[in-house]
Amino acid sequence: MTQFLRHNLEIYFAEKPQEADRIMSTVLANKRAREKSESTRIEVKKKLVGNIDMANRVEKFVGCRSKDPEVRELYIVEGNSALASVKTGRDAEFQAIIPVRGKTLNCLKASYERIFKSEIITDLLRVIGCGVELKGKVKGDIAEFSPDLLRWNKIIICTDADKDGFQIRTLILTLFYRLIPTLIKMGRIYIAESPLYEINTKDDTFFAYDEAEKTKIIEGLGGKDYKIQRSKGLGEHEPEMMWHTTMNPATRRLIRVNETDREATEIMFDTMLGDNLPARKDYITKFGHLYINDLDTGDD
Repeated sequence: MTQFLRHNLEIYFAEKPQEADRIMSTVLANKRAREKSESTRIEVKKKLVGNIDMANRVEKFVGCRSKDPEVRELYIVEGNSALASVKTGRDAEFQAIIPVRGKTLNCLKASYERIFKSEIITDLLRVIGCGVELKGKVKGDIAEFSPDLLRWNKIIICTDADKDGFQIRTLILTLFYRLIPTLIKMGRIYIAESPLYEINTKDDTFFAYDEAEKTKIIEGLGGKDYKIQRSKGLGEHEPEMMWHTTMNPATRRLIRVNETDREATEIMFDTMLGDNLPARKDYITKFGHLYINDLDTGDD
């Protein structure tokens, strides 16, 4: 039967060479697509769980000396300027750094295909090292989540205390929420609080992290002369200030991200960052007036 079909195909192709060329072009294109898909599958898996060494580095990633995942900390910082400040203010024994360039992709709305094409996201996942948790059908052989492969005791999101910093922080949290939610359950994700104010007297320097704390510090000075200024972005912090406010385990302030109310969190993520446009419009209608002073209209 096979020989009969082959014989008839040979006759058909001989009589219709243009049709033969079209069919062969289609077969070749399909072959190349399969090869590219396989190459991409292998590359994505390597990106998410591959070893980080001198021959296979993540750009801008700054490692630490310790190899113990129970003490190592990963700081996710906002841009290259913050990277430089954090690098000079850290303890290189156990604190590593990776910068994110600009605002990351909204992982709640994006398809898995778009997510894994983002170099920023795949670099971050590769540094974390434990794979991802995916729901539904996904093309390719994506490295599955394994807590045993996690390289860090703490993963700390460190951004400026301004609107851009808060948005970047939220997008990074969304990445964890969708791709590695177990790390939140394990209590491995943290937010580094950045001070809003620096209060200087002749003898001391104080840092206030909100308006109430600023007022309390000033009242506690008992009439002493002081100077107060809005705290600068992380990229402008001196190493000593960065160490004291953000890096030193004894004096820094970290907020552990947890699942206190998962259902409410899911609703808020869906409303603010998901595809639930009616809910977002309803929220803006009800609460938008509370944020009118923070609205960025682009005017000076």
